[in-house]
Amino acid sequence: MEKMTISQKILAKHAKKDFVKPGEIILADVDLAFANDVTAPIVIKFVNDLGGVIANKDKIALIPDHFTPNKDINSANQCKIMRDFVKQNNIKHYWESGEVGIEHALLPEQGYIKPGMLIVGADSHTCTHGAFGAFATGMGSSDVGFAFATGKSWFRVPESIKFIINGKRNKWVGGKDFILKIIGTIGVDGALYKSMEFCGSAISELSMDDRMTMCNMAIEAGGKNGIIEADETTINYLKERNIADYEIFKSDEDAQYVKIYEFDASNIEPQVAFPHLPENTKGISEIKEDIKIDQAFIGSCTNGRISDLRIAAEILKNNKVAKYVRLIIIPATVEIYKQAMKEGLFDIFLEAGAVISTPTCGPCLGGHMGILADSEVAVSTSNRNFVGRMGSPKSFVYLANPAVVAASAVAGKIINPDEVIK
Repeated sequence: MEKMTISQKILAKHAKKDFVKPGEIILADVDLAFANDVTAPIVIKFVNDLGGVIANKDKIALIPDHFTPNKDINSANQCKIMRDFVKQNNIKHYWESGEVGIEHALLPEQGYIKPGMLIVGADSHTCTHGAFGAFATGMGSSDVGFAFATGKSWFRVPESIKFIINGKRNKWVGGKDFILKIIGTIGVDGALYKSMEFCGSAISELSMDDRMTMCNMAIEAGGKNGIIEADETTINYLKERNIADYEIFKSDEDAQYVKIYEFDASNIEPQVAFPHLPENTKGISEIKEDIKIDQAFIGSCTNGRISDLRIAAEILKNNKVAKYVRLIIIPATVEIYKQAMKEGLFDIFLEAGAVISTPTCGPCLGGHMGILADSEVAVSTSNRNFVGRMGSPKSFVYLANPAVVAASAVAGKIINPDEVIK
């Protein structure tokens, strides 16, 4: 038997094959296909053009998370199309405002993501779910529409790149810093259509939140998917949600990789990605100039989870947001919102002068809840800092972890958290 990586094994099983090789075109059964309020109307049109039949309504999900609560008539109409489709087809995996969260945080939290699954979503950050040892990738709306209608999708089996991170993590360093370091090393096209497999002792020590952050940004290096083999941390996360029926896949020891990168975690400090690409990274100690900010944002499918909010609260406690700086904090789901409120984190945020919003993708994509004006500067926990990503094409977005963003909100400029918490 020829050896395979974890990604090859998952694709082979879903294509009902014993072996698949990189470059091979396969048609595979999909375990979960989903879309949001931006992409679902196109998915729905595609399904209707094919006859309006859904292959298995238990294997699809519709999540109105980008422009909800609706910000204008167009977004309201987008959501109405989605809602009508859900009603007509009696689709159960749908969440209305008040219960919805950002799709890539909501689906794992609600127990819909399991090891060994094959997942496609009409959103590029679907790769987040590879944190569970699943093969998950973003696709165009028509491809996801095909998956809705047939239960299948086609794939070109990707080659794999292995990223090994061993060693002890430094203070304030998490999954966001690991992935920014990787993207800064290989570039935004360094893993085009490749499977990015993360492993090593420093990865094993990461929480599921941090693992999701890493896999979330695989697409920022051009990756087809990001993936981490399921282990005890994964199993414990699933146990908390009473999930037991899954299959764990692991790469063969002598599986083939087109490239292997190794990093020492002890050499990685908090990273900051400068405008206008996630690859423009610097370690926080390498920043010698004062980068004054107008806005700080903590949230998104990358870093809007409870562990991110706890870190922000640690920094913000007994501190104030700098004058003329806006700090926006958005819990990624209702459950995270409730947990943060229960732990008293909101009191800390409000005392510091932050704005807290209901779960939404809003500011990350320049949708609503925090649009940048001309020449304004933001530091953000989100995943992209392209030109105009958060508003004006004349604005500037820096990417960093929640500790750096919270500390920067206090200082009014991008700063090492150690300078706020001595």
